[in-house]
Amino acid sequence: MSVQIRRALRASTFLLLSMLSLVMSLAFVAAEAKSEDEAAKCATAATGKCINKAKALKLNYIAIGCILVASMVGVSLPLFTRSVPALHPDKDVFLLVKCFASGVIIATGFMHVMPDSWNDLTSPCLPETPWRAFPFTPFISMVSAYLTMMMDTFAMAFYGKSLSKQGTSITVTNGADGNGKVDHADLASDQLHGRGHGHIVQILFGDKETALLKNRVVAQVLELGIVVHSVVIGLSMGSSDDFCAIRGLVAAMCFHQLFEGMGLGGCILQAEYSLRIKAIMVFFFSVTTPGGIIMGILLQSVYEENSPTALIVVGVLNAVSAGLLIYMALVDLLAAEFKGSKLQRNMKLQLCSYGVALLGTGIMSLMAKWA
Repeated sequence: MSVQIRRALRASTFLLLSMLSLVMSLAFVAAEAKSEDEAAKCATAATGKCINKAKALKLNYIAIGCILVASMVGVSLPLFTRSVPALHPDKDVFLLVKCFASGVIIATGFMHVMPDSWNDLTSPCLPETPWRAFPFTPFISMVSAYLTMMMDTFAMAFYGKSLSKQGTSITVTNGADGNGKVDHADLASDQLHGRGHGHIVQILFGDKETALLKNRVVAQVLELGIVVHSVVIGLSMGSSDDFCAIRGLVAAMCFHQLFEGMGLGGCILQAEYSLRIKAIMVFFFSVTTPGGIIMGILLQSVYEENSPTALIVVGVLNAVSAGLLIYMALVDLLAAEFKGSKLQRNMKLQLCSYGVALLGTGIMSLMAKWA
């Protein structure tokens, strides 16, 4: 691995861990003590056949185990497919599974995370101005998508400049040398910009290493978006006494974590991390939702999900997560595959990939009825 890739990996890992720490801190900030005025204004009905603290607690304990297992299986499964020839990253089956999981991630952003954010930021528990006077959820999601794109492109540009300074081979589209390759150091500045001797020059910033860095950026940013949402929904489940809602969420979240984990696991596999980094990423994905549930259970006595602070913090985090997940799934996962040479050369495989992506989106959208 080159020095540039190691430096980029360390920087992005530090950024990821810093943002994860920020997310966890915000989740704790949201666990503020109830005030009498807020409790009187926005208290949820504590009666009804579905409100039972003992039953809800029992289901939450079941949810912790089930979701943990589903998460570990989902994210780990792609990492053990190299020994299965049909599931190798270069094979069609792996591509179809990745497209299905990408469809699940898209539906998660549009159908689960964004509506949750909208409900929080337009809650009657918040002041009319500014929260219901302006559509903050789509605005924040849009800004999040732009920031994700900036992080994505700046990382690639930084690495490209590093390679160009150290010198690398380039391709000459209209070269006169027969093989189309010349040494970077042998070309004058005007030739590098396509001028001089009629040559059109295209810099190939180390195709393999560039693709590897791209896959690593995708894996880390995608995990960040998933972890943000996982902590938030786990916190909500753990603090709830509505066992009817929790019962539906257990099955929906197991399905969600299984296939979302498969999408993330595929990205981790393509990023070719060391065993230690893979273990860290698998651990974070697997424990965030169960950890959020445990946090919600422990903070249940002081956490008020309808308090203004909790609504704003959770709503903003969900909106940020929605924009991040939608961008990553559409641009870095699906668009990258569908615009690639493999699917462009095989129309039948392309149609099958669209079919499984839409299937994943459809099934996950249906899950919004319960989750």
